[in-house]
Amino acid sequence: MIGICAVVYLLQFLTSGQRTGVTEQFWYAGMFTSAVAMEPWRMLTSAFLHSPGNPLHILLNLFTLWMMGRVLEPVLGWARFLALYLISAFGGSVAVLWLSAPNVPVVGASGAVYGLFAALFIVLRRTGGNVSSIVALIGVNLAISFMGANISWQGHIGGLLAGAACAAVFAYVPDGRRGPAVRQWFVLAGVVVVLVVLAVLGALRLTPETLLQLL
Repeated sequence: MIGICAVVYLLQFLTSGQRTGVTEQFWYAGMFTSAVAMEPWRMLTSAFLHSPGNPLHILLNLFTLWMMGRVLEPVLGWARFLALYLISAFGGSVAVLWLSAPNVPVVGASGAVYGLFAALFIVLRRTGGNVSSIVALIGVNLAISFMGANISWQGHIGGLLAGAACAAVFAYVPDGRRGPAVRQWFVLAGVVVVLVVLAVLGALRLTPETLLQLL
């Protein structure tokens, strides 16, 4: 995922300033899940984009992803870790759909990263680890989200909640002693269904008349 983000960032840089650049083709705003422009895949693709004019954005996100991944992926396995990342990214976009202006695009892996924060907190609690450091980390980052300019706190909150839901499934739903964690995947699918329903309901709110008022 770090590699994908890095390659995409290079493509963003090379096509910056173009009306049909990579950033503009794959960023997300609520209007892209509406009757005016139904492109729901942007709810995931935006999580692999970063601000071309702010290298610190991608550096911080990818460094945090590397740190969180070193801890979580060995515990969860690559498949569950990937599901956690993608569902957290989706949850961040759902929150953007509901809580942000539908004509304001967002980019970044931050929603997915916040999902990893939540997952690490729940895994540490489940295993009896010390959670004070991760609580402080989440608190500081949330404070920055609300106080900083051009930061989508909506995506951060959505990713945090979606990641917490996924991690709760991994930590507390019995996976059996043999074979794949079938029950966990079924419950995880339920989390996805809830997010899809919220996305559909959020999209129904964005009528052409509503969007025209913002233009």
